[in-house]
Amino acid sequence: MNLFSKKSRPAGLDIGSRTIKLAEIIDGKSGLALKTFNTVNIEPGLIEEGSIKEPETVAGYIRELFKTSKLKEKNVAISIGGYSVIVKKINVQTMTEDELQESIHFEAEQYIPFDISEVNLDFQILGESEHNPNQMNVLLVAAKKEMINEYIDLVQSAKLRPRIIDVDAFALQNIFESYSTSENENIALIDIGASKTSLNILKNNISEFMRDVSLGCDQINDKIASTIGCTIEESEAIKLGRVSDAMSADDLKDIVSTVVSDWCVEIKRALDFFLSTYPAEQITRIVLSGGGAKIKAFRKLLAAETSAEVEVVNPFQAIEIDSQRFDAAYLEKIGPQSAICMGLATRKLGDK
Repeated sequence: MNLFSKKSRPAGLDIGSRTIKLAEIIDGKSGLALKTFNTVNIEPGLIEEGSIKEPETVAGYIRELFKTSKLKEKNVAISIGGYSVIVKKINVQTMTEDELQESIHFEAEQYIPFDISEVNLDFQILGESEHNPNQMNVLLVAAKKEMINEYIDLVQSAKLRPRIIDVDAFALQNIFESYSTSENENIALIDIGASKTSLNILKNNISEFMRDVSLGCDQINDKIASTIGCTIEESEAIKLGRVSDAMSADDLKDIVSTVVSDWCVEIKRALDFFLSTYPAEQITRIVLSGGGAKIKAFRKLLAAETSAEVEVVNPFQAIEIDSQRFDAAYLEKIGPQSAICMGLATRKLGDK
């Protein structure tokens, strides 16, 4: 028996390798409203390439974040990404959802580079194949059990209940679609975090191509640190604008310029791969999120390299914000890094 017929929303918890973000969204008078938003920075090395190296320390940060946020909600939505997650659009013989549930392991085997017994599979039927009426398009998601268990254990040891496990790129798509649409155009959603970048190309509001690449803002920190021989914490402060005798503004500009050029090469390569599958198409808009979205030189170079319109995501655009409780300037500043967290917070329990 369901005592709570109204689906409630778990808190969105984005466990990043440098910052953990927490958001709670409720149904307001005229739509979704922000109830809680908070972040905590964690020390480098606790989470690397999506793998949690020191779970007890990270759980401590999460507990602290809930405590300072005075958040009583124990149900959370989290997300995973990186090389342990594969998302692919595949074509299969037309069948019912129940039939596909039975045969999905067999169908998936040829697309998954891992042992099929090591992954959890999920899928979504997208509709009839445009090329073959006897086939249908299916979005296939495979995630390594080991990684899922790592995150479940982490959340449970922080005394929370993991109720939804999403994929980073889908959480991002969720918040983008709360205020915009990709109807009749191809849009690339690109999230540049500390150590990984995820790319999701939407074609008519459906995820068509997805790829994660091991690059991110940590590359800038590492280059600063190796150039002047400082700690990663000091290099982070210099990157964010702290004046240092050890590095001139011009040297910093050169480092940023070198790193973002590499990013553009990798992103262009992924976009070209998509365009080779759809030669008649083009990418009209690129929507950036994550810490890398704030780098002006990157946005400018990417627009020039791809001939696409480049914009920064605004995860708070379609959400009611109480100006008495939240500082609008702070939310605008933190916006690009909050997209995944806000996307998770819009989810409802029981959603597919």
